[in-house]
Amino acid sequence: MKKILLFSLAISVILHSCQQEATEKRADICIYGATSAGIIAAYTAVKMGKTVILINPDEHVGGLTTGGLGQTDIGNKYAITGLSRDFYRRLGEKYGEFEQWTFEPHVAMEVFQEYLDEAGIEPVKNMRLKDVTKEDGRIVSAVFENSLKPSLLTDFSVSADVFIDCTYEGDLMAAADVSYTVGRESNSTYGETYNGVQLREHHQFPDGVDPYIIPGDSTSGLLWGISQNTLDPRGTGDHKVQAYNYRVCLTNDPDNLVPIARPEGYDSTWYNLMVRYMGAFENPELQDFFMWSRMPNQKTDINNWGGFSTDMIGENYQYPEGDYALRKDIIDKHELYTKGLFYFLGNDTRVPEIIRSEMQKWGLPKDEYVNNDHWSPQLYIREARRMIGAYVMTEHNCLGDSTVNDAVGMAAYTMDSHNCQRLVVNDMVKNEGDVQIGGFPPYDVAYRSLTPKKEECTNLLVPVCLSASHIAFGSIRMEPVFMVLAQSAAMAASMAVEKQISVQDINVRELQQQLKHNPLLDNTSPEIVIDNSYAGFSVAGDTSLYNSGWQNKAYVKNFILHNPKSQKAVDSAVFHLNVEKKGNYNVYYYCTSIWWYYHTYGIEVAEFVPVKLLTGNSKTSIEIAYHENSGGWALLGNYELSPEADNMLIVNAAEVPKAFGIDAVLLKSTN
Repeated sequence: MKKILLFSLAISVILHSCQQEATEKRADICIYGATSAGIIAAYTAVKMGKTVILINPDEHVGGLTTGGLGQTDIGNKYAITGLSRDFYRRLGEKYGEFEQWTFEPHVAMEVFQEYLDEAGIEPVKNMRLKDVTKEDGRIVSAVFENSLKPSLLTDFSVSADVFIDCTYEGDLMAAADVSYTVGRESNSTYGETYNGVQLREHHQFPDGVDPYIIPGDSTSGLLWGISQNTLDPRGTGDHKVQAYNYRVCLTNDPDNLVPIARPEGYDSTWYNLMVRYMGAFENPELQDFFMWSRMPNQKTDINNWGGFSTDMIGENYQYPEGDYALRKDIIDKHELYTKGLFYFLGNDTRVPEIIRSEMQKWGLPKDEYVNNDHWSPQLYIREARRMIGAYVMTEHNCLGDSTVNDAVGMAAYTMDSHNCQRLVVNDMVKNEGDVQIGGFPPYDVAYRSLTPKKEECTNLLVPVCLSASHIAFGSIRMEPVFMVLAQSAAMAASMAVEKQISVQDINVRELQQQLKHNPLLDNTSPEIVIDNSYAGFSVAGDTSLYNSGWQNKAYVKNFILHNPKSQKAVDSAVFHLNVEKKGNYNVYYYCTSIWWYYHTYGIEVAEFVPVKLLTGNSKTSIEIAYHENSGGWALLGNYELSPEADNMLIVNAAEVPKAFGIDAVLLKSTN
């Protein structure tokens, strides 16, 4: 018997040793999280000649970009550079456009798969972080376990020179004992104005909506979804987290539609407050309660809108620090709430008939998320942990009051926080936490905001849960910007690997030059932008500048509005098309969207704008289809340009009786 036991023990030791050897991997760079940022980071590292392992805690890759967010949060397209811009250009190819900022989830997945295939990357899926080993301030290795069926036999250990955390949660960062925070800082922490508690007017209940189960009776209790919290003074810090939701892809194509069914666990009392909210509208319609953005092929990206919508306010506080089981419960509850909301709107007799009948026209698309019952597997984790790194981005950076000299990307979106709590104020239901402060041009994001403090970890980069205050993160936290910062992080990681130095000690100036001169990492010529604010531009006539913001979408910083009916007339404008290399270039004109002026003042927008293109000894007259290309680039044609020639684009504004923007010209080499 003893011999049998010893033999069994020996076999067990041998098998365990073999298993350990088989599951220990080595790479130059280990990336955790196959989000949009993670895929771009992995592709970048391979293009930089490094070995990479990309690990994802679940089956879904591409993060929110493949998870339903098809109405891209841009702010200003000029801020989207490098491979991030290339992603939207590749999407454009799928739809027959120059670039595409609204898209279907499966098309986004096709593009990300192209990046993975080109780089020869096969993400390791369904493996979640279990443990991290550090020595002398460096991550030596990280252990991952099977997310579906954890077992020591399937644990996976990775050692690398540099690690990059591309998760929305910052799990690798936290496991590496890097400083971070959750929730909202007080305004006093960084001398801000828009952080902490904010009771404001957007996405709000109108006055008079009763919060009590029995209207007017506070002793009857509160309707579901309303907390018993009391309102703190404006600017007070706390650990509350802005609401999560799903970006919902529906369709009204009968041939591609799966009806919205009553979800298991449905509770109509969750939506009693919605009934009262609807009662505050004189003639409510379905789209009064959602940001119902149309995507190609009769699909949607539905986002939160108003006082009661898809945001599940107050139900995510434990998510950032929760264990995997708790997080799954929170995700499942958000899914139940959202599916239940749409079922409620289509079937509950308390909902006006006009809304019910409209809702019943919509369903889940058969061709999306085919392995997940046509429902997105990605909850919108707007904010979880935020690193407290070598530099903290704050609202002062967003507003241009603070600048940095180690920029490795730009952000431009409104400082945007969704609501953090729903509570009673003066016997009325109110949402608290929503902030929308915009109107500023693109601003630089510091490389130091991607790095931990050097004394805490020297081989980790964090381009998603980066170092920023709550309100600054609200501006930075957009998918295109995450991809920009992920490319920069992966290039920095590659430099650190090559020189065997800490990520804090890389030559940032060298990194900036690489980003500028080889943005696609394929040695093609970078694009040339000639903006109205650059040298090489001149204008005759009115030169009033209009800043980028909610009201318009200028490229770079501002644009000139030609509006002859309000004495804002421009005679002509000239863009000098200076190039360094002789060759053929596609020439594009940016057709600034001026819809706000149209809807506010009723000014007429020009259908066509005449221009003349001078290239060497030739002159070409072109009519730009301005209205058709509003908010994007209009291709003027392909022309040979030479450094020796005085190439120019002349805008004949005096010939145009209607309004249009004079903004920017783009040159893209086709050699």
